[in-house]
Amino acid sequence: MMEEEEYSPLLSQDTAGREHPLTRNSPPTANIPCPALWEKGAWGCRCCPGAKHQAWSEGQASSLPLSTGGSCVKYLIFLSNFLFSLPALLALAAGLWGLAVKRSQGSSWGGPLPTDPMLVLVLGGLVVSMVSLCGCLGAFCENSCLLHCYCGVVLFCLALEALAGSLVVTLWNPLQGSLKYTLHAAITHYWDDPDLHFLLDQVQLGLQCCGAGSYQDWQENQYFNCSSPGVQACSLPASCCINSQEDGAVVNTQCGLGALHLDQNAAGQVVFLQGCWPVLQEWLRGNVGAIGGCAVTVVVIQGTELLLSACLLRALAVHKAAEDTERGPL
Repeated sequence: MMEEEEYSPLLSQDTAGREHPLTRNSPPTANIPCPALWEKGAWGCRCCPGAKHQAWSEGQASSLPLSTGGSCVKYLIFLSNFLFSLPALLALAAGLWGLAVKRSQGSSWGGPLPTDPMLVLVLGGLVVSMVSLCGCLGAFCENSCLLHCYCGVVLFCLALEALAGSLVVTLWNPLQGSLKYTLHAAITHYWDDPDLHFLLDQVQLGLQCCGAGSYQDWQENQYFNCSSPGVQACSLPASCCINSQEDGAVVNTQCGLGALHLDQNAAGQVVFLQGCWPVLQEWLRGNVGAIGGCAVTVVVIQGTELLLSACLLRALAVHKAAEDTERGPL
């Protein structure tokens, strides 16, 4: 009993609560660094200042490394989110540059939502870059809170995508009617919005079409209508022309001048007669497999990221439990 008291570094208490003083052979407690690792030996608890692993408090760096599998998952999540953040940041920069050049925060036409593509780029790039940054930091810093937030956002996006896909399949016919109406509205407001102007030109050039149902739909525009007093009366945009470029370099903006005055055969030599809506319908039918494949790929990537994040969270939980076991009771 005396030997145990001589080797014990701690004050012991009897059942009545009285403290026994340290013996002369006990190590001085005033010189013990804090925090220090206390180990259980044959003679009770003793301080080990030269132990291999130092004690740590909550929130400090881990003294044990993750397993090989956990480390691979960690860096895979970090790398994938870093790669996703690059195009998102590029889109954000392009959108901010476009808004700065135009000095506009968006415009609305025929509906309550803004149609400014620069604003869409800013919002989309901001959201994706923030989510990717959350995943990068959560994985690299092994932060469970950030990883939980990342998983929640990815799961929310998957739910929204599933809902959007269901609505597209269920409301396919009404959506086609809305798309056709949008084309007519774009023709009417062609000169009202420079972004709308650019988008409609790209659609007509890419699909080699003119108007919504036919080239005569441009009569709906007050500037191209044949009753208009302006110089563009009975004309068509340059994007409707079959060959709108001179010498393959300079765009001839007057190539559609007076095209609505011509009969159909003569106009067919200058401009595209077919409207964009039939061509767009045919393009959608021909590329529905590719569109569905892209959507499935996005969902699979997000699901994989969610699964990897869950695996990393589990590995971090096991890692923390192993550290708690190694520390033992203080």
